[in-house]
Amino acid sequence: MEVIQSFTIDHTCLKPGIYVSRIDKGFTTFDLRITEPNREPAVAPAAMHSLEHLMATWFRNSEVSEDVVYVGPMGCLTGMYIIMTGAYSAEDMRRLTIRCLEWILGQQEVPATQPETCGNYLLHDLPMCKWECARYLNRLRHEFHSEYTKLQVTLDDGKVFADA
Repeated sequence: MEVIQSFTIDHTCLKPGIYVSRIDKGFTTFDLRITEPNREPAVAPAAMHSLEHLMATWFRNSEVSEDVVYVGPMGCLTGMYIIMTGAYSAEDMRRLTIRCLEWILGQQEVPATQPETCGNYLLHDLPMCKWECARYLNRLRHEFHSEYTKLQVTLDDGKVFADA
């Protein structure tokens, strides 16, 4: 079995930023890395849930809405994935994300937080979401990272998987 491409990223060197995780089948998957994995705390689940609702709302109502396929959190809670069609670079996503984060910081409520519209409507934290957004916004403006450090992985059967 081959190693999943995202497992070839050296998470000990990964900095907050925006990375092109993969491009395939007409889709670009962006890794919006909010915290530094294994060095900083992950985003709290309630704050990440609020970020998901707000970020999805902004992107699906922006000028790129037709190209948005998916907006959702990483299982490790250190960032978000955004899947797009069309030709977008990490710098394009940076500009869009900065605008999105600025919008989030002005919000007074999280959309769709009723039992009818959300599967876990009580798990939201707008103040902490805004705190994470302000920190990430500062990082995107002043210390932008967009190049992965790759690992070479040797599988149990001796096969070597590397993604340059």
